[in-house]
Amino acid sequence: MRKAEVFVHGVKAGVLQESLDKNTWFFLYSTNYKGPPVSLTLPVERGEFNFKSFPPFFEGLLPEGLQLEALLRICKIDRYDLFGQLVAVGGDTVGAVTVQEAK
Repeated sequence: MRKAEVFVHGVKAGVLQESLDKNTWFFLYSTNYKGPPVSLTLPVERGEFNFKSFPPFFEGLLPEGLQLEALLRICKIDRYDLFGQLVAVGGDTVGAVTVQEAK
C-alpha cells in the first residue's frame, strides 16, 4: 500500500493512499489541519474521501504530452501508474499543492 503526503503552501494537509489492489484511493485530511482545502472538490470539513478511480484533482497535477513521455522514460514508470507519476512530480506542481512519498 503506497502513501503520499499532501501539502498546501508547505503545510501538511493530509495523506493520499492507494489500496493494496490498486483499485481504490483514499484521501484523508490531517486532524489538526486548519488551512484551505486541497481542492474545492475536497472540502476540509468532510475529512475523508474514497475514489474508485484515481482522484481527478491529483490526476490534473500530472504532466501530459512530451513531459509525460520524458517522465515515463527517465523514471521508468508505467504509463498507467498514476500514483507513481504523482510522487515523481509532486514536489514541482503548479499551484499551492505539493506531494511527496510518505516515509
